[in-house]
Amino acid sequence: MSTLRIFLSSCLALACAQAAGAECLVPSKPGGAMDLTCKLAQQALRAEAGAVPLKLSYMPGGVGAVAWHTLVSQRRAEPDTLVAFSGGSVLNLARGKFGKASIDDVRWVAAFGADYGMVAVRADSPYRTLDALLKAIKRDPQRVTIGMSGTIGSQDWMKMALLVHMAGLEARKMRFVALEGGGEQFVAMQAGHVQAISGDTSEALLYAGDRKVRVLAVLSEQRLPGVLAGVPTAREQGYDVVWPIIRGVWMGPDVPDADYRRWVAAFDHMQSQPGFAQLRARAGLFPFSLTGDALTGYVRQSIIDYNRQAVQFKLVRER
Repeated sequence: MSTLRIFLSSCLALACAQAAGAECLVPSKPGGAMDLTCKLAQQALRAEAGAVPLKLSYMPGGVGAVAWHTLVSQRRAEPDTLVAFSGGSVLNLARGKFGKASIDDVRWVAAFGADYGMVAVRADSPYRTLDALLKAIKRDPQRVTIGMSGTIGSQDWMKMALLVHMAGLEARKMRFVALEGGGEQFVAMQAGHVQAISGDTSEALLYAGDRKVRVLAVLSEQRLPGVLAGVPTAREQGYDVVWPIIRGVWMGPDVPDADYRRWVAAFDHMQSQPGFAQLRARAGLFPFSLTGDALTGYVRQSIIDYNRQAVQFKLVRER
């Protein structure tokens, strides 16, 4: 099928789906980066001619595991249901957090943005730099509780584990609270239940503007533009940790090829539009674009890399 025919069929199919409606499933509570991913898709697709309105639904639990197993076991062939994912979802899949699942259990549709890890504290925190926080954790790990999405081996845990490892502390000695998504992390920190959080820059942008949050470091190669431009990288502060996070959507494994190609074509076209870059930037994301087979190959390689890194740093047990 030619690119033109795929695009035309995608437009027709999107128009037909408009009556039935399409869904972007957020595998976490409202307010985090998964929520942001679906909202960006919703807003960007809204500008497409004849595009289907995308309804958002929430299915938190198991840091994505509940949504994964629900789609794979009960909703395998829904042609207009998308599920948000991140690099953290891929890491959880690699480390067996979704049970015996593999990347071939779902169909990878599109990745349309990326952000980076970050470490933040409350604005009134005594910790004003990443170094001060890590030294405090090293002195007495039990006095500094870190909020993160997921348990040992999750993305947020891995990011913080790499930092404390570089500070000279065994990663498993740090004290943390496992929370469900970025929104819950910031709520817990503002309530004083945790002293710091390991999260993502896109989530930080949702909260940094109210002056209640101090971002200590971003885990990017260089400083980021915009609201976080004044925040130094971890690398600048002597901790050479860089952690990019891709964001996108997948579908159930038995979705017909025609519907899968329709959505791949829709996201390809969406990202080619001049206004998309501005929408992505407003969401706090940076350029990253892969769809269909190319995205599937990227996810496959990422799983190999995550497993190698976990073994190298001895942060999680080998399976």
